[in-house]
Amino acid sequence: MPTVVVMDVSLSMTRPVSIEGSEEYQRKHLAAHGLTMLFEHMATNYKLEFTALVVFSSLWELMVPFTRDYNTLQEALSNMDDYDKTCLESALVGVCNIVQQEWGGAIPCQVVLVTDGCLGIGRGSLRHSLATHSQRSESNRFPLPFPFPSKLYIMCMANLEELQSTDSLDCLERLIDLNNGEGQIFTIDGPLCLKNVQSMFGKLIDLAYTPFHAVLKCGHLTADVQVFPRPEPFVIDEEIDPIPKVINTEGDEVGTGITDDNEDENSANQIAGKIPNFCVLLHGSLKVEGMVAIVQLGPEWHGMLYSQADSKKKSNLMMSLFEPGPEPLPWLGKMAQLGPISDAKENPYGEDDNKSPFPLQPKNKRSYAQNVTVWIKPSGLQTDVQKILRNARKLPEKTQTFYKELNRLRKAALAFGFLDLLKGVADMLERECTLLPDTAHPDAAFQLTHAAQQLKLASTGTSEYAGYDHNITPLQTDFSGSSTERM
Repeated sequence: MPTVVVMDVSLSMTRPVSIEGSEEYQRKHLAAHGLTMLFEHMATNYKLEFTALVVFSSLWELMVPFTRDYNTLQEALSNMDDYDKTCLESALVGVCNIVQQEWGGAIPCQVVLVTDGCLGIGRGSLRHSLATHSQRSESNRFPLPFPFPSKLYIMCMANLEELQSTDSLDCLERLIDLNNGEGQIFTIDGPLCLKNVQSMFGKLIDLAYTPFHAVLKCGHLTADVQVFPRPEPFVIDEEIDPIPKVINTEGDEVGTGITDDNEDENSANQIAGKIPNFCVLLHGSLKVEGMVAIVQLGPEWHGMLYSQADSKKKSNLMMSLFEPGPEPLPWLGKMAQLGPISDAKENPYGEDDNKSPFPLQPKNKRSYAQNVTVWIKPSGLQTDVQKILRNARKLPEKTQTFYKELNRLRKAALAFGFLDLLKGVADMLERECTLLPDTAHPDAAFQLTHAAQQLKLASTGTSEYAGYDHNITPLQTDFSGSSTERM
């Protein structure tokens, strides 16, 4: 999961902080110290993740584009200049542009905003942005919620008492609310010092950047693996299932995790590099064969493993998760019933590999004789209305087709709550009745008038004729033929 670090370099971040027994620090120095701690942790535990660094005051600047080189990120922290007033909105707009340009709108991203809680002054300040939030047009919308899945973590270089003395905390909490509640605000506990800043960033690491270790098993083959990003608990929609089900993603669900020890990391890596690894074998096999492997994460929760290339020389073993359930892929059937070919009485793929048991056919054969009426574009609705009018001009020969199309449009309009359509079509039919030529069959005028009256009754929404299951039947006249009577 990519991370964007957004650093406040406004003048308020240069305010001094008195630390006993040492030189005078500024708030930006405390922020740089905390970010250095975060980057060192990610360099050790999140080597495969991409991180970008953005600085802002009244404008924003991309200091380091998305990279895995954490040395470059740490060097950039010591090369930041001081600028003018704080404008958080411009920084958030910059984050939107950077992430969408690099990753699009589907990749989840974590945004770490480092600021001192000062909201700026005048136009462009966070107070002004939030005050005008509801008055904006679509072209000038506030950048939150982000147009991509995200979590916003706000790291305040201030303690809670300082933020509560003004409305800063309320405004920052409003930012989290605007991001659909995805994120959290961190403040310094106690006085501003290096130790308390480390403690605050430690809480962020524990929440969002804790390594997820697991064991990948296949028969008697096992391998310790680390998953990036950490899988999130899955909550089944309450509207579908009244009781929310949370799928646990802790290590015991997918295997025993790797325990921490005091061995030297370099020597451990050297030893691990000399031991045959099942994960390497699996990755190479999937890459060469161009296949995927089904993996089970927990009870009725599955996913698939596959190889994806970063470039011509680099590739990663990827895991995509399916939605929890016994049949996440209907065409594949129940996951619990999958097994090796050797367990089958006969080869399901045939002796010459000329057939396949997939996709599974549904037990109940569905009829697709009647298409569902869908009006996505105006042209679709216009086509249905024109079809009715064409049949209306050919009455009484097209009586059956006319009422069939009329009832189809009527049911769709009632289902969508489009009652004005019924009144409009009724007016059209009355107009067609007045335009009938003298040579027209007398029954045509009766049928058009009858159909128009029925549509007007249905358009009220209260009449017995407005029921969804009610069908408009042809008017029985002295001119009606036997074909009409059969209807």
